Amino acid sequence: MTTDWLASWVGAHHDDLVAVRRQIHAHPELGFAEYATTELLVQQLTKAGLEPRVLPRGTGLVVDIGSGARTVAIRADIDALPLTDPKDVPYRSTVDGVCHACGHDAHTAIALGVALAFADRAQHVDLPGRVRVIFQPAEEKMGGAREMIAAGAVDGVERLFALHCDPRLRAGRIGLKLGPITAACDLVEVRVSGPGGHTARPHLTVDVVDALSRIAVDAPALLARRCDVRARLLLTWGAIQAGDAPNAIPGSGILRGTVRVLDRSAWAEAEKHFHSIVADIAAASGASVDVHYERGVPPVVNDDTCVDLLRSAITAELGPDAVTRTNTSMGGEDFAWYGEHVPVAMARLGVHAGETMYDIHQGSFDIDESAIGVGVRALARTALDTLTSPRLRT
Repeated sequence: MTTDWLASWVGAHHDDLVAVRRQIHAHPELGFAEYATTELLVQQLTKAGLEPRVLPRGTGLVVDIGSGARTVAIRADIDALPLTDPKDVPYRSTVDGVCHACGHDAHTAIALGVALAFADRAQHVDLPGRVRVIFQPAEEKMGGAREMIAAGAVDGVERLFALHCDPRLRAGRIGLKLGPITAACDLVEVRVSGPGGHTARPHLTVDVVDALSRIAVDAPALLARRCDVRARLLLTWGAIQAGDAPNAIPGSGILRGTVRVLDRSAWAEAEKHFHSIVADIAAASGASVDVHYERGVPPVVNDDTCVDLLRSAITAELGPDAVTRTNTSMGGEDFAWYGEHVPVAMARLGVHAGETMYDIHQGSFDIDESAIGVGVRALARTALDTLTSPRLRT
């Protein structure tokens, strides 16, 4: 059954939430520099009678609505990307080289809508528990989630939910997935070096370009063979650089890329295997090798019960046609860190309007703004249903 008060609130405040989204879109801020965004949210929440708590760094905040023995949380990310916004719209980014190309402005407006809707509702009836809304900085830097956790954002939280914009789904639909929905993601850098020399006499030196090429071609397949094929481990190179002259073997070269994997245990072993494989390949050429492996984020693994709660809440609030399946993405998401502490689920929010589709992390990315109200109703109803459901063991 539709929550009439929630549908009415969203209808009455749709334009206000769109205006907030557009203001944030026009004034994007990079990770850990979201001061104006944080201040805007504090103003909106304080005006509604709430008491937001800003993180010590000065960006990101948490706000609680209601009280009681049970707490359910909603999370939104508030940072932008270092990309240029080429769109011809009134709310185009006013900051050179920075734009909201991943939908975090929409996530923020939705989470704000959830908080404001519950603040309004709490003036008339007691909520069945506490709803905590987390506005997290620096998702794109993959550091914000851990700062929120360290600041106590998930203390006492029973379950945590989030939405992420998906331009492949039409507005009005929400994609659900049991188990892994995003991959672990690590950054790798391989530096290969030798004495250099003439291309006419490679036997007298170390052929750095050949060594780099062998690592680039052989390491992905060898690394994938070190783990269960169902883990879907993927090593992909994004940059390779060595030398300038066509007749000179350079003294050094570099490879940069990412390691992505869906399985938590395979992720734990990936760094060790990567070092071993690269060292073995380089040893055959006589090249010296230096490997830098930067751990990123684990996979987001959706909790079964959390997904069931999302499905039933969305179906009840928006109708059965609103729910659809979604696939696992090999992209990384620092929402995964919350899953180390509390059962979580992330759903995909359809934002495609039927015109030209631009993917996330493209400067031209934009949304059908009707999706904002859909997101508010989906997350708010899920929070309510979770607070009134029996406590279930995960």
